[in-house]
Amino acid sequence: MNHIPIRTTVIGSYPFPGWLEFATQHLDQFGAADIEEMIEDAVIAAIHDQVTAGLDVITDGEQTRLDFNLSFYGFIKGIERNEKETRKFGPPAHDQRGKHNIVDKLQAPSGLGAVKEFERLKKLAPSGPTLKASVPGPYTLSGRLLPNKLYKDRYEITEALLPMISSELESLVKAGCMEITVDEPSMSCYAYKEDTKKFVDIFNRTVKPIVGKCNLSTHLCFGNFKGRPVGYRSIKPMLPDFLDMNVNEVHIEMANREFAEIELLKPFAEKMNVAVGIIDVKNYYIESVDDVVGRIKRCLEFVPAEKLSVAPDCGLSQTARWASRQKLMNMVKGAKKLRESL
Repeated sequence: MNHIPIRTTVIGSYPFPGWLEFATQHLDQFGAADIEEMIEDAVIAAIHDQVTAGLDVITDGEQTRLDFNLSFYGFIKGIERNEKETRKFGPPAHDQRGKHNIVDKLQAPSGLGAVKEFERLKKLAPSGPTLKASVPGPYTLSGRLLPNKLYKDRYEITEALLPMISSELESLVKAGCMEITVDEPSMSCYAYKEDTKKFVDIFNRTVKPIVGKCNLSTHLCFGNFKGRPVGYRSIKPMLPDFLDMNVNEVHIEMANREFAEIELLKPFAEKMNVAVGIIDVKNYYIESVDDVVGRIKRCLEFVPAEKLSVAPDCGLSQTARWASRQKLMNMVKGAKKLRESL
């Protein structure tokens, strides 16, 4: 597939407008039509910021999701919210994110909601930018579901979720989505202690129905809950097995790690396109255009321009909107400055 040199893209999520956060805490005061209007307004705001920044690839900002993957549980039958297992006070950490009990066979007869999100994005977005959908992979999605007698461990839960994700990906392609990211940050977080060949097998079986039918990517990072990572932050345990992931592009978090292991981008670039996280979403320092240019030049030592995309490290949902907006603008300016010099 054609690839713009030093393409500018995003992972998926974008910060909620303040009014949307307030409204979601008072949904009982809104009617169905009010809520749908509110959702469209939030997506319009996310589109506006991304288009104004000049991105080559945009999303709906995942404005209808409470979290990049937790909201998917609302479409899955056989689970119920578990409030007892979640820590509610103290410093922010991943154990404060929601968990769920499995109470019956897992199934999603009406899909997982990503197609409706994409249809809305198509309706509201201007012509020009490529429209992208991001969907969590089954291993990552399994992480907040608690094993029980039906599903004894995380891998059995993953296997139950896998066909649901595959079906959703197929439906996205049928709806005209030509840019899809399957988010699997749990795989990159736990590559140091789990069977990476097993991870790759799970991933490749998940995406098999859409391989060759869209620009398919995966996002690998080390977690971001309220600006905090969770995983062992090294690319090395992913290699060489993750090179066998059947994707057109891999996205790797780099900025927050001060570009440690940048040389390991090279083996990825030999097999696929590489989207490098050059904007730190966990830091309120606003990268200047010169910062961006310098970072891209470092990446070009290991990834050819025609195979390189640049992006924030992770989704922007945990970063204030004023900072997200300026970071994206400077990222695009820096990328275009270098692109024009090629």
